Amino acid sequence: MERTEILPTGTSHTISLLVENKPGVLHRIAGLFSRRGYNIASLTVGPTERAEYSRMTIVVRLSSKTVEQVVRQVQKLVPVVEVRELLPADLLERELMLVKIRTPERNHAELRALADTYEATIVDVSPDALVIEAAGTAGKLDALEDRLRPFGIHEICRSGRIALERGFKTLAPPSLK
Repeated sequence: MERTEILPTGTSHTISLLVENKPGVLHRIAGLFSRRGYNIASLTVGPTERAEYSRMTIVVRLSSKTVEQVVRQVQKLVPVVEVRELLPADLLERELMLVKIRTPERNHAELRALADTYEATIVDVSPDALVIEAAGTAGKLDALEDRLRPFGIHEICRSGRIALERGFKTLAPPSLK
């Protein structure tokens, strides 16, 4: 029996993990969510300042109580060094977005102005299309996407959220704390 708990948009929680950089770690962690019927809204994985560790950022739309349970369950997995939910007040987050717009050249000037408004960059131009690159919070990228939609978005790709805590708080192996 599959159990899915999805809350309205805006009730998202960001979970940050420091994991050993070994094959199968992503599969094990994503599997924990999947087995419980929890949908992952965003998942990013990348290297850290130390080659033996990777950082994972997972965004879920679950109740606070369920997130607390998930954090405890994830902490028990062997490749996980540290895990915690990042609180909104302490959260620095960014996403990357590429948007391809099929549009005649006469619209390029207007699209350049719109890109500048959102501190985005045009990274490819052809006579009938252009590609805009933007980085920022999910809300900023959502707003840019809404403004670009009337021009005819042909293709879009978003990276998912990456996040760090403000100040000196950090995920680190016990030997470095």
